[in-house]
Amino acid sequence: MSVFASPRFLSNVMWADAASCAATGALQVAFTDVLANLTGLPAWLLMGTGVFLLAYAAVAAFMASRATPPRTLIGLVIVGNFAWAVACVALLVSGVFAVTALGVAWVLAQALCVVVLAELQWTGLRRTRGGARMALA
Repeated sequence: MSVFASPRFLSNVMWADAASCAATGALQVAFTDVLANLTGLPAWLLMGTGVFLLAYAAVAAFMASRATPPRTLIGLVIVGNFAWAVACVALLVSGVFAVTALGVAWVLAQALCVVVLAELQWTGLRRTRGGARMALA
């Protein structure tokens, strides 16, 4: 059986999303000033997005823990993940902040991570939709 065909695939992707957001959010909240100095990103932005990521991680974990992940909410998560990636790139392209090389890496790593997660979530939604149709046939 393919990992993509597993009935737990979508839940597992949501757990990965929750874990990555919890880790990133915790780092940004716990080490705001250190990260601000290393990345060139403002402390208020790191703290604000860190708190948001911690709250989002709790919601993603809730979705992952459901026997059947809520498809509509996961659809919103996919859109949100792509929007986060666009916002990351826009932040870097804007030149508003004097972001260091480490800051560029930090922001691009987040963009890449959320794009991969969104693609996996989309794959999971398509697989569960196809599975539901096949079960009804």
